[in-house]
Amino acid sequence: MEFYLTALLLGLCFGTLALGIFISMKIFNIPDITTDGSYTLGGAVTAVLMAQHQPAYIILPAVIIAGALAGALTGLIHTKLKINALLAGILVMTALYSVNLTIMGRSNLPLINLPSLFTLINFSSDPNHNALWILLLFVVLVTLFIGYVLKTDFGIAMRATGNSESMIRALGVNTDRMKVIGLALANALTAVSGYLITQYQGFADISMGIGVVITGLGSVIIAETMINWLHITSVWASLAWVLGGAIVFQLVLAFTLSAGVDANLLKLVTAAFVLLIVGLPRLTRRAA
Repeated sequence: MEFYLTALLLGLCFGTLALGIFISMKIFNIPDITTDGSYTLGGAVTAVLMAQHQPAYIILPAVIIAGALAGALTGLIHTKLKINALLAGILVMTALYSVNLTIMGRSNLPLINLPSLFTLINFSSDPNHNALWILLLFVVLVTLFIGYVLKTDFGIAMRATGNSESMIRALGVNTDRMKVIGLALANALTAVSGYLITQYQGFADISMGIGVVITGLGSVIIAETMINWLHITSVWASLAWVLGGAIVFQLVLAFTLSAGVDANLLKLVTAAFVLLIVGLPRLTRRAA
């Protein structure tokens, strides 16, 4: 059971990443590859500030600002220079590799025996159970905040920008600004995921973000499948399913490993699983 509890904890850590992918991909229809870099950026900023014994109320805002700046940069390149969003994200992601390496000063930064988010409060004497309660509280608060933002007039304008950009522009909304803010918000959430993972695993690594966009993408696709299947229109329920998708994704990977699949093949299994959940609904519709 501890094995699956670890998968659950990882799913919660990746929950904010899934929320970020949900905003960029499903609300704005932008395939944002900045994710790989901003996730590592969150981890790098967290590790460096923790190593300098900075308090938690400094570390989290610093991570959010760093991630938001990365996303805003992608948004500005896309909207002001009229560069394809995919290419803009790739350019920023590539640049962030050097930025992250400069921030960390080396490729790997261990955080052994340093106080973390998971040692701030003790809900349980068991470290894993304590981490579970802290992550649940943290992720629920973040989800409530995002849900509140999406329900405001500003959030409705953001969603309308993704659904019908020309219509919302005709109503006087600056759609370029909406995209920049949306990508900033999405990458701030992604950086927060790097913040959580770094503290949970006890180190930051320059390669920790490679392919992480697939994890977020798979989580969102699982959520989208359930949202379409259940005909969900509520913002709150949609966000809850995005979190659920992140957890289900990690549990499936845990089950794969426990079934005896070589850990070296985990990335291959991940790609195959994402391909399966993307292709299965289409194959089902054709068969019907």
